[in-house]
Amino acid sequence: MAEPQPTPPAAPRPIPIELPGNLEPAYANLALIAHSPAEIVIDFARILPAMPKARICARVILTPLCAKALLRALGENLANFEKQYGEIRFPEGPSLAEQLFGKPTGDPSPDSPKEG
Repeated sequence: MAEPQPTPPAAPRPIPIELPGNLEPAYANLALIAHSPAEIVIDFARILPAMPKARICARVILTPLCAKALLRALGENLANFEKQYGEIRFPEGPSLAEQLFGKPTGDPSPDSPKEG
């Protein structure tokens, strides 16, 4: 008696996607990320030199699995971008936030040298 052959996995079907006509794009230059055991929360914000604080413009809540898939997709897309346009380099010297708003103020860490 012949053993039944396993059925081959079905080819992935494309997911139909609808882009609403009234969807407004949101510009963000800052992302704040938090997590719980069940979800990853990414708040996208924009901060501009003339504004006293950052304004959150979108919040995306993902499962950890979806967040990992997003990380992979972003990595692949950035690699493709760099192949086409060249390496994306972080600026040397102060961070973008320091360039726009100055050094952060606050208590120095206990390991930092004392001035004086």
